[in-house]
Parts: sequence; structure tokens; C-alpha cells
Amino acid sequence: MPPPTGPTARRALALPLPLLPLFAVLPLLAAPAAAGAAEQPAAPAWTAGPSAHASGEAVARPYFYLEGLPGSVLRDRLSVTNPGTEPVTVRLRGADAYNAGDGSFAVRGKRGSTGTGAWLRTARTEVTVPARTRADVPVTFTVPADALPGDHPGAIVAESGGRSVGVQVRLRVGGPRLAALTVEDVGVVGHTIRYTLVNRGNTVLVPRLAVSADGLFAHLRRGARALPVELLPGQRAHLTEPWPDAPALDSATVRLRVTAAGGAHDEATATAVFVPWAPVTGGALLLLAAATAFAYGLRRRRRAGRAARDEGAGPQAGPRKHTDERHLVKAGAQS
Repeated sequence: MPPPTGPTARRALALPLPLLPLFAVLPLLAAPAAAGAAEQPAAPAWTAGPSAHASGEAVARPYFYLEGLPGSVLRDRLSVTNPGTEPVTVRLRGADAYNAGDGSFAVRGKRGSTGTGAWLRTARTEVTVPARTRADVPVTFTVPADALPGDHPGAIVAESGGRSVGVQVRLRVGGPRLAALTVEDVGVVGHTIRYTLVNRGNTVLVPRLAVSADGLFAHLRRGARALPVELLPGQRAHLTEPWPDAPALDSATVRLRVTAAGGAHDEATATAVFVPWAPVTGGALLLLAAATAFAYGLRRRRRAGRAARDEGAGPQAGPRKHTDERHLVKAGAQS
């Protein structure tokens, strides 16, 4: 049957045209819904930290801070919060800690053995926190009677599902405080000054550094400034100081002076020799090549001279030897 023609056919074709934009938009509307169904939002992670209600007032604390004399027992509380929709079981343990050199702290080893990590005990070593709930766990710090005065860093480590969270502990033992600091292993490598700072006292130190250098061409002066490092008692920090305009050829004396609160100070020097090794090495190789060529040429000339002398003396040596032999024979005949 042939397709309709005329005004009726035009009306039949015109009816679906207003629906065409709707059909074009439907795939776009379905795409976000499919993407939302495929990508579910991740559940919030559990957290651990000092209880904000330990003192009876809601005060947020970034870490534990406690003070006590040797032999004292200090108490606090740890909060484990689970904002997710499923219960979570968290294991707790004490650990020693130290400053990582970038403003953060790091846990030393798996468990506290001799330091603050061994002094703390949690009421429970494992706690299960229901969904959208917070659990407060009592923590006890027993300071040994022979503990040295000063700062003793530590941490409470919370672990669950392969995730580990360290809560920093700053425990200060009362008594005489000693601030002592040394600067060691000073050296210059290229355009960098390397050195080591050691906290020899029992308090936390924030050192200040002053740098100077003197040589034939070198002249460096940098006033004292605070370093971005916090040194815990007994900690060693390997640090560097840039020297972008170090001389290419010179011998200079580099001097580092460090200071810290409490009267801690120290000074160390080192001699730095600057040699442009690339040109020096290239020149040495050229001299070596020239000396080798000269020695080789001299040897060839000496060999040529000896060969010429041997050729000139060869014809006279034969007759003399023959005459001598004839005289010897004649002398024998006469006898």
C-alpha cells in the first residue's frame, strides 16, 4: 500500500516532532542515575584521639599532655569514634615515639619497651564500637620512680582493618631540667652544607641556626633563625643548608652555631675546598696525553740513533776480529 501523501501525511509526520527533545534528553538523565548506582560513597573512617570530655568540659585536644613526678600515676581517656554504618573493632597498644623532623611524630617499633609506651596501659586492649557511636577507654600512665626529669614522648596506637592511627602522647616528668644541644658532622658537598643536631638534654628543643663562611672569594653570613624541627631528648636530626652561590675555586671555613631555649648552644666548623673538577680533570688528561706522546717520540728517536750507530760501526768490526785471530794462530805456530 503506497504511503499517504498530502496534508494528512504531513500531520502524521508532525505529531512526533515535539517528543524528539525528550528522547534526546532521556539518555542524559539515565547516565547520572547509573553512575550513582555504580559508585557508592565511601563510609566515613573511624577516628581515635584524646577524649574531649576527660576534664568534664568539651575541649578538643590534638594530643595527650600530662605532667607528673617520678612514681606518680596519671590518668586520661582515649575516644574511638565510629561514624560508619557498621560496627568496628579496634585494637589498642602503647608505643614509644619520636619527632619525624617535619613537624610530625613517628612511632618507634611495634610496642613500648623502655619508654613512655611501656608506662601506659589502656583499660581494654580491644574495643568494639557500634555504628555512629563513640567509646571512651580509660588510659593510665605509671611513671617509674627512677624516671629521668624532662620530656618523654610516646603514642597510643589504634589498629583496625589494616589501618593504623597513632595518637601522640607528651609526658613531662618533673625535676631539674637540662637543655643541651650539639652540632656535629659538618661538611660541604657541592652547594649544600650538611650537619647533624643532637639533643643531649632532657627537654624538647627548637634550635636556631646561624651560618657563616670565609675564604678568599667566599663570604657567607646568615643570621640566627628557628629551624623547622623539634628535637626530642636524645634525638639526632640530619639536616642540610643550601649554599647556591658557593665559590667554584676556593678554600673556605664554614662555621655553624646553634642555640635553643634554656641556654643550650654549640658551635662547629669545617674546611671546604672547592675545585672545578671538570676543567681540572680535562687539563690533567691533556697534559698526560702530551707527556705520553713526548715520551713515545723520545724513545723512537733514541732507537733510531742506536740503529744508525750500529750500521756505521758494522764493516770495521769484522776485519779487526779476523786480524786478531790470525795473530793468535801465528803466535801458536812460533811456539
